[in-house]
Amino acid sequence: MGILNATPDSFYDGGKNNSIDAALKRAEEILTQGGDIIDIGAASTRPGATEISIEEELQRLIPVVKAIAAEFPDAILSVDTYRAVVAEEAIKAGAQIINDIAGGTMDAAMFATVAKLHVPYILMHIQGTPQTMQQNPEYTNVVAEVLLSLSQKVNELKRLGVADIIIDPGFGFGKTTEHNYQLLSNLRQLQLLGCPILAGVSRKGMINKVLGTTPDQALNGTTVVNTLALANGASILRVHDVKEAVEAVALWRFAKSV
Repeated sequence: MGILNATPDSFYDGGKNNSIDAALKRAEEILTQGGDIIDIGAASTRPGATEISIEEELQRLIPVVKAIAAEFPDAILSVDTYRAVVAEEAIKAGAQIINDIAGGTMDAAMFATVAKLHVPYILMHIQGTPQTMQQNPEYTNVVAEVLLSLSQKVNELKRLGVADIIIDPGFGFGKTTEHNYQLLSNLRQLQLLGCPILAGVSRKGMINKVLGTTPDQALNGTTVVNTLALANGASILRVHDVKEAVEAVALWRFAKSV
């Protein structure tokens, strides 16, 4: 899954894809480098990000989704939003997957909307909101608590008739560095839920705080952590650097086959 942020303030690539032409170029790059899914977001959810209005999110997002869907009709598009109204408009515009970093906690209408739309849903765990999540995240047992939270929401979604659910432990979303690596080491436990697992670690603080790097310097660390995620059961890697992730997947698959 290649990241396409149509935002001015995302932590790594904010401002790079603000025009339609730049977004189309990025979409082509993702596909050419072997990406399977283009994940389009228009509202930054980095720690401490300023919340924007629904209207502004729609104005940024919908033209990009429409343009990419028209230019690359065979591409799989997911929309990165926690708002049900935005999700519905994006699906109408040509997206096929809803990627909700809030796991339904920031919009009570999200689960019902997903059920109505009959589209795959990426259910992520978060503690708090993007504005508060990294202030003082606390768990007694982060793996058990994330598993329980996701399990309850998977059951709720299934009761509503949602058939295609992908789970995401939410690396960096209300977790300390230690919490993130405890989840990474125990990622396979999430397979108990019977859903594919998405890992989104690309260039994040969980890498930079250990290595003393910046997001610009975190490609090697990202590849290492992506490989650990694959080894521990991840099915989808959400990344800024598609070529390198595709190579990691190819090597992991070959290693498993011999």
